[in-house]
Formats: sequence, structure tokens, C-alpha cells
Amino acid sequence: MLRPICLIRRYSSFSAAIETAEKLVQPHASSKFDPFSMVSAEMRVLAKNIASLIGSGHPTLNRVTSYYFEAEGKNVRPLIVLLLSKALAKIPESERTRIAIDPYDVNEQDEFRGTPKAFSFAGQNPLDSISPLRVLHGINPNIILNPLSKPMMSREQYREKDLANGILPKQRRLAEIAEMIHTASLLHDDVIDFSDSRRGRDSGNIAFSNKMAILAGDFLLGRASVSLGRLRNSEVVELMSTAIANLVEGEFMQLKNTVMQPNLDQIENDGAVKQIPAPTGKVPVEVHEYSVKSPQQISHEENVEAAFQYYLHKTYLKTASLMSKSSRSAAILAGCNEEMIENCYQFGRNLGLCFQIVDDMLDYTTTAELLGKPAGADLQLGLATAPVLYAWKDKPELGPMIGRKFSKPEDVELAKKAVLEARGVEKTRQLAEQYCSEALKNLRTLPDSDARNALELLTNSVLTRSN
Repeated sequence: MLRPICLIRRYSSFSAAIETAEKLVQPHASSKFDPFSMVSAEMRVLAKNIASLIGSGHPTLNRVTSYYFEAEGKNVRPLIVLLLSKALAKIPESERTRIAIDPYDVNEQDEFRGTPKAFSFAGQNPLDSISPLRVLHGINPNIILNPLSKPMMSREQYREKDLANGILPKQRRLAEIAEMIHTASLLHDDVIDFSDSRRGRDSGNIAFSNKMAILAGDFLLGRASVSLGRLRNSEVVELMSTAIANLVEGEFMQLKNTVMQPNLDQIENDGAVKQIPAPTGKVPVEVHEYSVKSPQQISHEENVEAAFQYYLHKTYLKTASLMSKSSRSAAILAGCNEEMIENCYQFGRNLGLCFQIVDDMLDYTTTAELLGKPAGADLQLGLATAPVLYAWKDKPELGPMIGRKFSKPEDVELAKKAVLEARGVEKTRQLAEQYCSEALKNLRTLPDSDARNALELLTNSVLTRSN
């Protein structure tokens, strides 16, 4: 059995996206631990806040950036942050060693560790700008509505809600930021993958154009960065900024599978092989640690293992990184101790890996209608995900197909047949179950609460989802 080393992605129509988050977990109607119901008020505020944060002075840009938020989306990332924040609120004040928090004034936080006192903004509200608004606007704010200074609610409303539900304003804003970063990545990914549908309708690149979709994704990242800076926590800024970089790294790993294509001097461009410029030596260029050797150098099993580790690392970067780092950030903002912060990180990491592995499995087992995007796309795109890697272990003849990204006319059908014969889908499900089990172990370090139970239900539901 292959055992990977690492076992431990003002609009009334926003309501459609919220409904899909409810569909994702599919709890029993009478369940008191329904994840969505537990934070439904926060999810509604989150949607409105995102609508205000992404606005610009250009109507077409507004239209493109809001396009994916209008359709039905899973909203898994903000749901995780909000539920985790609610669960973390049950930790006794005496165990919050990173930041001192007054339980009767949850909006005021002392300066966080490692920040010079003169530069600490930890006690300020995430609605407030750091730079003067005249500098952020760069124009007359009375001419064009600029959302950088247009909060959806007052400080008094924030304070009232936080006292009632235990979710800090900064944690709520973190949930919004995570969803904005994720949506920006979808706009970019659909251009890269030549996708024609997303969330049951035309993808952004088809509805508008490649150029507009890319620019809208960039704009979303810019708006998310503004909100991220206003959290006034350098560690959280570092974590979430790294998650953005990880998304790009993961996409590059997917674009060029260096495990099966060890020639780093060439890239594929629209099906053609292109020689890339040689480095000048002025800047050091790292060579990726993963590589496939010839049969004379290493065994077939070791080559498959190397390819699997490459796949898992890419999966972490593209999907689990944002979940894990936003979960860790929620714990940091809650003032938790180091052990709890690490458990929150590992929870997000394991859940993220489980989520994407299930997604890769669904590409082989479900329809485009249920998936909300083209089914069977991975092999068409030349991607060797877990099901085909498990098949490769039993069928070495798949190696050349993986190396050429299933580019010959018969490759895709032969690979599908091999996956079926080798029980690649079943083995992939078993791998996802291992990560699900690890995520549940991480959750059980939290105090017992309805929010923790809801997170456990959400985690288990990832294995049974159909889209």
C-alpha cells in the first residue's frame, strides 16, 4: 500500500452563495450543531461586508469582481474561520497567553508579541484606516465612492455583536479576507485552465474576457491586502500574505510537473515546447527537490512515491495553505497559547488536504451539473491527481502518459480504465479519510462546545459531499 510521507482550494444574489454553504454540510434539519445555522448572522454580515470591500469607482470592474460572489459558492473558508473563532471563544482567559483580552471589551486587545510599542496598533478597530484617507483615496472621495472608508456597521454595532457571540471583529474580517483571496484565485485559475463554467454558469473569463478576469482577481487581492493590513497584526499579515504566495507556487507546480518533466529549461506553451531563457547567475535559482530518476537509479515504487509527495505538496499550496493559515490566524487573534495555535493550523491543513483530495476524487465520479464546473477535467488538463497516481503504482505503463500529460488521443480513456481497474478512486477516498481523522483529532483539543461539534460535523461532511 502506498503510504505518503505527509499524513498529518449591494447584491441580493449573495443569498445564493449563503444557501450553498448550508447545502455543503447537509445536516439533519433538527441538528443543533448545524454549522451554517450557528453562524448564519455572521455569514450574512460577511456577504454584505465583502460587497462593500470590493467596490471601485469603475462600474465594469465592480461587475467582474462581484460576479463569482453572486453565484452559488461553498463559502467553506469563511465558515471555518467563523466557527473556529466561536469555538476558541470558549477557552478560559487564563489560557490565552499570546494576547491579553478583556472579556468585557473584546474589541480592545493589548499589543501583540514581537511588535515594538511605538508601532503597535493592536487595540484599534479593523474599520479604521492606518494611512490618512486622503492618501488612500488619491482623489476627491466625494466624486467617486471609495469603499476603503465605508464600513458596513458602526463600532457600537461591532461591539454589541462581539459581546453576544464571541467572534472578534478582526476574526470576522479575517473570514472575509480568506474568501476574497480564494475568489481571486478562482478568477485566475479559470483563465489558466481554460474553464468555461464555474458555480453552474459561465466562468469569469468566458462571461467577460481573460484580461478582465485576471485584472479583477488582482483587484480582489489588492482590496484583501488593505483589509489585511487593518488587522494590525504583523504575524497574521505575514501568514495570509504567504498564503497568497503559496497559491501562485502551487499553480506553478501544477503547470509544470517537474517530477515527470525534469528538464527545467523548457516549458509547455499552448501545447508547444518552449525553451526558456537561461539564468544569468545574478540571482540564485533554486532547483526543486522533487525529481524522477531513471529505472537504473531508483525503483518504480520510489518514483511513484516522489510523484505522490509532489502532488501532496502542490495540494497543500493550492488549497490547504489558505485554510491552515487562516485557521492559525483566527487562533492568534483570539490570543491562544502556542499549542492551541498549532492545533488550529494542523486542523486547517488536514481539512484542506482532505477537501482537495475529495475534490480530485469527485472529478472521476460525479457530473458537471453537480460539480458546478466541468467534470473529468483533470486528465484533459494533463493533471496526475491521487486516483491516477494510485493506478500508476500498479500499472507502470501509465508513467509515459503522465510524463506527456495524457496528450495522445487515447491517453485519457486508457488512464480512466487503469484508475478503475486499480481501484484508484477507493484508495483516494481512504487517503482523504486519514486526513479527516487527523483534522478531528486536532479539533478535540478545543473545549467542548456547540461550535466545536459543528466543526466536527463540517469536517465529516467533506468526505460525503457530492460537489
